[in-house]
Amino acid sequence: MTKSAPDQNILRVALVERHPLLRAGIRSALDSAGGIEVVAETGEFDHVVPLVLSAAPDVVLMDLDLPGSASVEMCRTLVRDAGVRGILGMTGHGDDERLLRAALMAGVRGYVSKSAGAAEMIGAVHMVGNGFMVASDSAARLVTGLLRAPRRAAEHDPLPMLTRREREILDLVARGYDNRRIARALTLAEKTVRNHVSAVFAKIGVNCRAQAVVYGREAGMGLTA
Repeated sequence: MTKSAPDQNILRVALVERHPLLRAGIRSALDSAGGIEVVAETGEFDHVVPLVLSAAPDVVLMDLDLPGSASVEMCRTLVRDAGVRGILGMTGHGDDERLLRAALMAGVRGYVSKSAGAAEMIGAVHMVGNGFMVASDSAARLVTGLLRAPRRAAEHDPLPMLTRREREILDLVARGYDNRRIARALTLAEKTVRNHVSAVFAKIGVNCRAQAVVYGREAGMGLTA
């Protein structure tokens, strides 16, 4: 008997939470939701990478409250080495600006409080699984502030590595435009835009759109509609 292919309409989730009771509660909430399947879970930090590589989830629901910068480094490893694009961070410290900034720059696509209700947690998983950035109500204001705050003016050009066209592309990415909308705005083919976006990401050293948005906003881009 051949193994059936995974249902493309089901979001596959890997759950990483070190506290067993909290992990069980989150899993119960996700299991009760339509369109979500928890395909792996662990409370052991050393098991995260092999577990994710084996399970190939769409979303990694990741505990950000590990000591020091361990959780942020793990997110960076998942993006860089495991090709993960959908990390939803969980934390009990919703007002920790340093943690949030570091997590976004590490490739985290969303940020939700561990005290969030089941509906909010499930909604956040669906949002990240479908390629959007998301923040819980408790963190939304902080996220907005981070993305709107421009980098302090530097004495030199902060983006000397980018061409004029690449600056235009990054500015629109920082405004939240997807490739199709950028193509319309600049009268370019969508394939051309994809190539430019890839070049920009490589030059500024980011792995995903969320990081590019933060990078661009901190360089003063994307601040006007």
